[in-house]
Amino acid sequence: MSITWNGVYPALTTSFTAQDELDLPLFNKNLQFQIDAGVDGIVLAGSLGEASTITLDEKERLVKSAVETAAGKVPVILNIAEGSTREAIRQARLAEEWKAEGLMLLPPMRYKADERETVEYFKAVARATELPIMVYNNPIEYRIEVTLPMFAELAECENIQAVKESTRDVTNVTRMINAFGGRFKILCGVDTIAMEEMLLGATGWVAGLVCAFPAETVAIYRLVRAGRIAEATEIYRWFMPLLEFDIRPKLVQYIKLAEAQASVGSEYVRAPRLALAGKERAAALAIIEKALASRPALGDYLSL
Repeated sequence: MSITWNGVYPALTTSFTAQDELDLPLFNKNLQFQIDAGVDGIVLAGSLGEASTITLDEKERLVKSAVETAAGKVPVILNIAEGSTREAIRQARLAEEWKAEGLMLLPPMRYKADERETVEYFKAVARATELPIMVYNNPIEYRIEVTLPMFAELAECENIQAVKESTRDVTNVTRMINAFGGRFKILCGVDTIAMEEMLLGATGWVAGLVCAFPAETVAIYRLVRAGRIAEATEIYRWFMPLLEFDIRPKLVQYIKLAEAQASVGSEYVRAPRLALAGKERAAALAIIEKALASRPALGDYLSL
């Protein structure tokens, strides 16, 4: 399946059991929930998927299970976040074997590579695979910014096709379009500025709260695309208190709590993370419960 890099791409959580094992039945329940709501692809083993705590064997099981459940309806994209070029290349090749249809690729982990090293890392992985690649540009969390001059060098790699724009600077959308036109598809990676970036020309949304609220997320995207801005804005304003979970340090715990309250996930996280507790959990529950009690009418958004 080809990837257009248009639309809504959930950064799926990784479901665990109380015994800290993969919960594939629950994972696939949520995945089907996303597909039914009209998402355009899925991203596995990202930051929200607790990538730093899952094993390579677990990644394989997640990808193969997702490919089976998706059954060609949406492309399955695997995140690669590794400290060495060799391991990133190995996982890119394994992703092909596991039948993933694309990659999301972070800069090198742990070591703060300079611009030359980062560009060569991306190029080396791109040369090692035929899978389409979305570069994840998140200097706030991962310390390395992929700048316009770096993208100019990466443009020679045909399979580097998109960027998950998470710098939190909405003007980067305009800068990218001014510099490269449509060479790179731009997907917003920060929930709280997604509508703003789509209005400026972003073609998609790699979303977090979509894990618990996929219909509302897809409705916003499709209404914006259809030019029905007032309707999209009304949903977006309702959504904002939830979307702010995506920019908190404990976004995984907050979003998993929302999934549990929406009956499509659980609060189980893998240590060293711990589920929310006390006043922190009570405050989050109040936001979630208020949102659930006032969900907006979406109409037939899937026909847009």
